[in-house]
Amino acid sequence: MSATATTLSRPRHNRLIAGVCAGIAERFGLTPWTVRVLFLLSCLLPGPQFLVYLALWLLLPQSA
Repeated sequence: MSATATTLSRPRHNRLIAGVCAGIAERFGLTPWTVRVLFLLSCLLPGPQFLVYLALWLLLPQSA
């Protein structure tokens, strides 16, 4: 079964580290670089952004 635009998964293509930002970008119709920049900017604010990224890395399946 192939991943569609409505499923959240980590793609095997267009990824830099784990594919979390690329997967979020595919799911919401954004470019991966937009999501990456937004994530990096969010890291300037207090909060658990890095822990959420690690959790998504572990919990999101890889797309086929």
